[in-house]
This record gives sequence, C-alpha cells and structure tokens, in this order.
Amino acid sequence: MFKTFDPSQMAHSDLHRLMLGAIAPRPIAFASTVDADGNPNLAPFSFFNAFGVNPSTIIFSPSRKGRDNTTKDTFNNLKEVPEVVINAVTYAMVEQVNLASTEFPKGVNEFEKAGFTMLGSEKVRPFRVGESPVQWECKVREIIETGSGGGAANLVVCEVLLVHIAGTVLTPAGGIHTPDLDLVGRMGGDYYVRAHGNALFEVEKPLSKPAIGIDVLPFILRNSPLLTGNELGKLGSSEREPDSKEKDAAADLPEVKAILENKLLTFEAKTEKLHFIIRSFLAANRKQEALAIGYLDPEG
Repeated sequence: MFKTFDPSQMAHSDLHRLMLGAIAPRPIAFASTVDADGNPNLAPFSFFNAFGVNPSTIIFSPSRKGRDNTTKDTFNNLKEVPEVVINAVTYAMVEQVNLASTEFPKGVNEFEKAGFTMLGSEKVRPFRVGESPVQWECKVREIIETGSGGGAANLVVCEVLLVHIAGTVLTPAGGIHTPDLDLVGRMGGDYYVRAHGNALFEVEKPLSKPAIGIDVLPFILRNSPLLTGNELGKLGSSEREPDSKEKDAAADLPEVKAILENKLLTFEAKTEKLHFIIRSFLAANRKQEALAIGYLDPEG
C-alpha cells in the first residue's frame, strides 16, 4: 500500500525532507572556494554527482536557503571567482566536514575552524583539503539558477582541470581501490552511510555480453516463493541457457541427485529443496550451475 504525495500541495520543507530521505545515499562535494579578495571558504554539499567525461562534467548545488532565501558563501564566491576544488569526504574526516557546515560569518576560514590542512592548487585559486584522498581542481563553466525562491537549486557545472589522488587508494593499474577509499554518503536527517567493509558488494554489469533475462527462465523458477528478485536477476543475467551437458552435470551433483531420486518427496518438496540449493550456489558464485539446477524437472 503506497501513500502518494503531490509536490504542488506540499510545503517546500516537507518535500525537501522527503527528497533527502529517499534519494540517497548521495555523494558529498566538499567544495573549496575563494572570494574576490582571496578569502577561503569550505562547505559540504550533497546535491552532487558526476555527469560525463567529454567534456568532464561535475555538478553540485549550493541551493538557496529555505529559511530566508539567502544564498550561501560558496555560491557568492563562485560568482566572483568561478573556480572550485571538490574534495572527497571519507569516514576519517566526516566529523570535521560536519563542523565545516556550520554557518560561520562571512570571512571566517572553515579550514581553520574544522582543522583541515590548506594545500595550494596548481590551476585554480581555491585551496585543496590535505586530508581528502581525492581533490578535483575545477573551473566553473556555467551556473544555472533554477529559481529565485527559497530552496531553489543553483547548479554549478564544473569542468575538471586537474585531479589529485592519494597513492594509498590507487591500484597498480592506476584505478581507485574502493575498499581503501572509505567514502561516506549523505542520507536523510542526521544519517550518513559508510562505503566500507560489509557495506561494499560487487554486481557484475552485463554491458558487453548478452543476458537471457528473467522472462525466459522456467515458470517454476521465476515464480518461486523462495528466490528473491535479486537472485532471479542474477540468474537472468546469465549469457545463455544451460545446455544438456550442464543439466546432466547438475543432476549428477550428490546433493541434487539425492533429491531427484527420493521417492518419498512430493514435487513441491523437491522443488523447494532444489531452490534452496540454487540459493546456496548463487551465494557461492556458482551461477551457471545454479541456473542448470533450475532447469531440471524435479520429477525426473
């Protein structure tokens, strides 16, 4: 049962709360800017993401304040000096980042208030955060003001000029080793999420190879009360249906053979036990064998 909300009939603060709670986790842009006099400013924004590489496009939004419709120092600085360093936020620095989000008076240096190290940039005037493992030096291509009322977004479209990455998070091939990065993301309210340890998992993308799809799986398999949508999705991502040799090999597996040859089990009981085996095989990354078991006739 769903409850439906109409944004046109809601207070902006209520809609804002729903958006932040449901569109998550959001990466955090820890944005460093300077004003025309060179005074540094540092603030986090979770309306942020990457959108392309040709040209490189990173967008974040220092939105208008909902309370009084004023603009933030970051936005004002970008109007004066259209350059920014976007620093990645890790778990080790999240409390300092939260402190930097305090609405200090204009001219106060959040680097000093939050205890961050100021590193000089090479192609832009704003400083880099020394504690951040990834720092994007960017020029601002465009600022899109979506409205003039409180809560309106100001889309800052950035182009990357340089990126600095700590060697501790790089793979030998020059990519990012995600487990070492330990990023945090923004949720609703006071909640954050840590991309680390058991929170990380891999899903192989079927970009360069075919997939059979859930719709071609045997009826008894795709309508199983035991198998989850994720498990069926994994089976459906197989490149092809199992051939006769694979099905014969699956039927000869000791745990499968014992079920198929058990004369005391009903069709339903055999099906249930086979589907439990499929679950365990999927968990063990034995997808093709799991798929082959799913194509077996429980009645032989």
